[in-house]
Amino acid sequence: MDIRTLTTSQIVLIVALSIILIGAVALFFSQRRSRTAKLRTKFGDAEYARTVEEGGNRRTAEAKLEERTERVEAFNVRPLSQGDRARFLQSWQGVQSRFVDGPAGAVAEADQLLGDVMVTRGYPVSTFEQRAADISVGHPLVMENYRRAHEIALRQMRGQTNTEELRQAMVHYRSLFEELISEPAAPLARAAY
Repeated sequence: MDIRTLTTSQIVLIVALSIILIGAVALFFSQRRSRTAKLRTKFGDAEYARTVEEGGNRRTAEAKLEERTERVEAFNVRPLSQGDRARFLQSWQGVQSRFVDGPAGAVAEADQLLGDVMVTRGYPVSTFEQRAADISVGHPLVMENYRRAHEIALRQMRGQTNTEELRQAMVHYRSLFEELISEPAAPLARAAY
């Protein structure tokens, strides 16, 4: 194609199509950056990075994070009743008091108690990884604590922890416990994407 033989309207058309194409590409990358920023904010840097590492690339990880959000939005997650909240608080105090005499047992009880709180709130019973993924949707700031506590609990079952690590697991469990029982009696906010 010789540019000198093009008519003015053909040149205008080529320029217009080029501008539209450049605009579409810019819009695509802008939306992609926006999607990434929203997911990083929603899930926190640690959970986002862990999911990217597991998924192998950003696109796969972001799709998984969006699937998590859709999965959890389908649950009937609800705040605890005052009676349940009081019962769980009393149970937690018991677990903490038993830590002094039996730290390993207390850590196992704390893990179980968190599972009970999650079930009462409406999260399905599942594997730890699925529970962690589900919890990460609404509680990204304490998610890393939950993962660390669980990892310590697993090492404890193999006899590979000391009392200080078990104490740290209790601190981690407590952060999620406090967040799960202290949510106001309002439905979970749905993220708008």
